[in-house]
Amino acid sequence: MRIENLRSETNGNLSKVAATVIWEDSDRLTQEIYFQTTEPFANDLSCNPHAFLIACIMPAMRQGEARVSINAPICPDLHNGLITAMSWIRQWYKPERQLVQIEAKVLATPKPRTAERAGFFFSGGIDSLTTLRANRLDFLLEHPRSIKDGLLIHGLEVEDSQLFEQIVGSMLNIAQDAGVTLIPVYTNIRQLNPDWEFWGKEFQGSVLAAVAHVFAQRLSLVTIPSSFDIFNLYPYGSHPLLDPNYSSSDLQIRHDSILLSRLNKTKLVADWDVALQNLRVCNKTRFIQSGWLNCGQCEKCLRTMTALLALGVLDKTRAFPQDNVSEALLVAKSYIKNPPYAESCYRELIAPLAAQGRHDLVRAIKWIITRYHLVEGLKQMDRTLLNGNIHNLYKVAQDKTKQSDSKLSA
Repeated sequence: MRIENLRSETNGNLSKVAATVIWEDSDRLTQEIYFQTTEPFANDLSCNPHAFLIACIMPAMRQGEARVSINAPICPDLHNGLITAMSWIRQWYKPERQLVQIEAKVLATPKPRTAERAGFFFSGGIDSLTTLRANRLDFLLEHPRSIKDGLLIHGLEVEDSQLFEQIVGSMLNIAQDAGVTLIPVYTNIRQLNPDWEFWGKEFQGSVLAAVAHVFAQRLSLVTIPSSFDIFNLYPYGSHPLLDPNYSSSDLQIRHDSILLSRLNKTKLVADWDVALQNLRVCNKTRFIQSGWLNCGQCEKCLRTMTALLALGVLDKTRAFPQDNVSEALLVAKSYIKNPPYAESCYRELIAPLAAQGRHDLVRAIKWIITRYHLVEGLKQMDRTLLNGNIHNLYKVAQDKTKQSDSKLSA
């Protein structure tokens, strides 16, 4: 892979930095990747080669590229960090993978350090708002670790421009209350490999770090909110063993809030009314009704709503289309996807829901957990006794259904 033609452009009221990505060992077409922001932050956006290298390194390894070449000087700390990050991904998932060779000049003298200024990724979800709330409780505003800027990104989960502008409006309510500057960012980095499984398992930490690095002229430290707590960590694309490796002499990347369980994070956010009113957890954007931030029907919405019920505050927020969760809906829509973390999220709701008298939801959660273990047991039997044939037949049936659906919609 070659990263070429790094450039800065202006597109209406948007400022843009971009590069051309040329694949060498896979049959993929040449791509342009870019980062954009609005006019008030144009002077803070830099055509930083670190950003493009970080953005490309994991897709290059996934596609079997032998090298990533960029004609620009790279910080040796980042160079070594990327090798470490690739090594973790290889160790976790596929030890036979080859590490990508990084071909770049060495940055002999670091650029003058930006004055200390802290930022974070501001999605509006539980993890993100926990980072902001805890920061405000822990640090005085004048402290260099006190968060000053929040990066809100279009192009990762949210593709709908109208919905994104609505999200910006809601996040501004939180930002103003917290004294944070909201910086909208537009990028197409995920198009380097849009596969959702790759995004979750390998890509997301490096994507966020790449976005952070285009603002290295403004920020010296950027925090990535944790997805999982320390008791339920497992290999994932944003992880305390991965994210700090995307740091350079320009910019420090840190991974935050691994000490809090999902329920404790939710409680911290729920005690902050403006955050409770503008909470955004849903990534099933195609199901969100006009005027809302959350669909109220997907697993993530229902899990969050159930946690808010357990805390006795679901009826106090306008963030969801409904203020209750039924046993039938929870059983029908909820599932355990990322064990042991997801199971822990449901288990910790049982006692507070029972205390609220919601024994119907306690029953639902116990069944969700039991169902998960039954299915996993059957999968293990299939792998051990039937060589995975039932799973293979299921995949064939799934593929045929998808093909049939695409023909009907064509």
